[in-house]
Amino acid sequence: MVTILEAKSRKSKKKSEINQLRKTGKIPAVVYGFKTENTPIAVDERDFIKTIREVGRNGVISLQIDGEKQNVLLNEYQEDTLQNKITHIDFIAVDMSQEIEASVRVELVGEAEGVKSGGVLQQPLFELSVLAKPDKIPEFISLDISTLQIGDSLSVGDIKNDGTYTINHDENETIASVLAPRVEEADDEEAKEPEATGEGEKES
Repeated sequence: MVTILEAKSRKSKKKSEINQLRKTGKIPAVVYGFKTENTPIAVDERDFIKTIREVGRNGVISLQIDGEKQNVLLNEYQEDTLQNKITHIDFIAVDMSQEIEASVRVELVGEAEGVKSGGVLQQPLFELSVLAKPDKIPEFISLDISTLQIGDSLSVGDIKNDGTYTINHDENETIASVLAPRVEEADDEEAKEPEATGEGEKES
């Protein structure tokens, strides 16, 4: 099921009018990409948040601009962390029949046996670049790490792919590994240094 997000085109780029737009609960945005010129729009903040919760970060959205529908993906957004508000959104129009490149987060599942034994989990890759049709881009890629012992690792080649997307990474790239715990070595020389007694030789 395609989720529809209502949008309205906007012509003004004046800062004062954009700020006024935000005060009314709207987010200034832009859409560009497949058969689409760079078009300034505005969407309702609550509707946008609800839509992303429904379709996910990489889900296809049917963006309805002044009554005309376009299939888009969320490309990126800017956020005011102090006010906890989204200040701008970039949508990219897509051709549903053509593969595109997208970033997908990696989700590690389970607790590694090696970590339970005192090892340290490392994750060099938190996102993977994939190639897929817009409606086949996964929300995330799961990787079970529960069997990893100290010294073990999992790489891109260990991911079970259902064939709907291609991962644009070398199969040998490490995603997660369990390292031996660090041991702080005492300074033996300092430990063995004798304490000064303060006693000198007696004069005869």
